[in-house]
Amino acid sequence: MTFDASHFSVADFLIGDEHDPLDPGVDFTRWRAETRWASSLYERSLLGGPVPRTEVDVNGTARRVLNFTSYNYLGLAKHPETIAAAQQALADYGTGACGSPLLSGMTDLHRALEHALSAFLGRGSTLLFNSGFGGALGSLSGLLRKGDIAVLDSRSHLSLVDGARLSQAQLRMFSHNDAVSLDDVLMRGKGQRQLVVIEGIYSMDGDMANLPALLEVTEAHGVGILIDEAHSILACGAHGRGAVEHFGVEHRVALQYGTFSKAFAAVGGFISGAAETLDYLRLYANPYGFSCALPPSVVASVLAGLAVATRDTSLRTTLSDNAAYFRAGLHRLGIDTGESTTQVVPIIIGSDRALLYELGHTMLARGLFLAPVDYPSVPEDQVRFRASVTAAHTRADLDEALSIIEDTVIPRLREVTCAA
Repeated sequence: MTFDASHFSVADFLIGDEHDPLDPGVDFTRWRAETRWASSLYERSLLGGPVPRTEVDVNGTARRVLNFTSYNYLGLAKHPETIAAAQQALADYGTGACGSPLLSGMTDLHRALEHALSAFLGRGSTLLFNSGFGGALGSLSGLLRKGDIAVLDSRSHLSLVDGARLSQAQLRMFSHNDAVSLDDVLMRGKGQRQLVVIEGIYSMDGDMANLPALLEVTEAHGVGILIDEAHSILACGAHGRGAVEHFGVEHRVALQYGTFSKAFAAVGGFISGAAETLDYLRLYANPYGFSCALPPSVVASVLAGLAVATRDTSLRTTLSDNAAYFRAGLHRLGIDTGESTTQVVPIIIGSDRALLYELGHTMLARGLFLAPVDYPSVPEDQVRFRASVTAAHTRADLDEALSIIEDTVIPRLREVTCAA
């Protein structure tokens, strides 16, 4: 075939042409080689923590950067209380759990975190996972069976899609945040077991689930909701209980899923809900029963982070204010941020994939670290950078980032527009 590397994405090589599944194929190997400059923006080595000002490795040289790529939303990654708790647990419990939760991996720290999260969220029980992706996948594959219907928002995270597929349930999508579309999908599945799956904050767009309207539809059909609060837990709601608290619908949503890798600044995930449902999942969510439990040091840091975040409500206020300030600054520059209303702020470039990677390198050279997001993670005509604003960013950080974007992104977008 005629080969222009810039016209291809990772979606084009999902199914290999070779007889041997261990052979990725000539076209894939060539594409990777010819796009090495672009892909070097990924897997960039940070030389410090996920804080606003850090260093990254650029061709063997340490470069100081403003970090707008990490998910350290409340700044807890380097908080003295989370670090001290992790260090103490490391000394007391050692480096790892060395067993699945069902066998030897459960400790009193794990139990304490389960109980703390259940009390925090007002739920009957909580289950901890050692992976955010694995926990989402395990929750859906554990709950659903062949013959069931998984009804997902069209912009759902891949972990949710993969979990639904693994369960062998029928996977049906409704248009993003569209209550009419959801009603149509649920109507077609009438008489079958169905579960609706949405996100609190959508990870690539930064908008929130339209919970009030969606709940009216699910309740009319007698169908429950699982909400993935990965980007919204601790970040939304007066007490940090996520999108369900933000909209005042906590008791109308059956299951809350969340991760520890965003606002908690750790790793892993959890699901909270009715005690009977969670007791079932302990036996049927395979990533729980057949994976090693979270290291106790991680669990201790999450417990400490929960205490800090519930005590210091100013962190959420600062996060919200910083996000609003940054979005307003981008809008003044004429940047398209899509439907974002949160700390997840897309900087939409359009359909020019080559320009996306060019700008990524240009901004990095100026000291702004932003990772590109390409198709198929986002639509082909909406490739973008995804900025993660945090409570730890200062106004000086935000202003400097906006200045770099004004100097680098805006002139090139104008050139492209004029050329078109």
